[in-house]
Amino acid sequence: MFASLRLLFAFLVLGVPAALVGIPLSAMRGNFDTMYRWGMGSIRSGLRFAGIGVRVEGLENIPPGVSCIFMSNHVSNLDPPILLPVIPGMASVFLKKSLMKIPLLGTAMRMGKYVPVSRGHSREEAEKSVAAAKDALRSGLHIAVFPEGTRSPDGKLLPFKKGAFFLAAETGAPMIPVVIQGTREMMPKGTLKIKPSVAVVRFLSAIEPKDFATREELMLAVRGAMERALAE
Repeated sequence: MFASLRLLFAFLVLGVPAALVGIPLSAMRGNFDTMYRWGMGSIRSGLRFAGIGVRVEGLENIPPGVSCIFMSNHVSNLDPPILLPVIPGMASVFLKKSLMKIPLLGTAMRMGKYVPVSRGHSREEAEKSVAAAKDALRSGLHIAVFPEGTRSPDGKLLPFKKGAFFLAAETGAPMIPVVIQGTREMMPKGTLKIKPSVAVVRFLSAIEPKDFATREELMLAVRGAMERALAE
């Protein structure tokens, strides 16, 4: 539990001042670059302070200068703070709409073009999310997605949500399958305790939507790549 408290302490001590200064500064400058760098720096420092190491593999698989959609497995609450800082450039992310209501954090996420997703199954809400993600891609951001929509309790991939595959088919953005390993042992679903260790983030070969006739075939290709990597 001590590692969890250290992580929370670091995020509060570093993140709140960064938001208080960075949000107004970003608003005045009209861009989110400074706030994003400070935010990712705060996350990296918090992870180190909690004893969490991160090893990254496969960066050569990410096409340079192209906005991509990163599709990652999800087994722990540690996955987002571990993944986002190691994605080259700046990334938006699909997240629960309710998180946008958090003071300071919600403002920062809106400025960063984060994509709110409703828990309902409204077609209108889904179209709004895809439109927001398109806007983020057009502005030069990557998109990070946890397509299972929730954490897997045993590490096996759960069924995928389809939103990101609609986005890929409509924009042609390359999809980068990602597997994160080690976080389930550090902080499994259902606990707040952290066991310090090293997480491994593996970026797999890019998958081009144009190479597939349907969204379903694209989804199967991404899922298959992730399952094979996890089996290794």
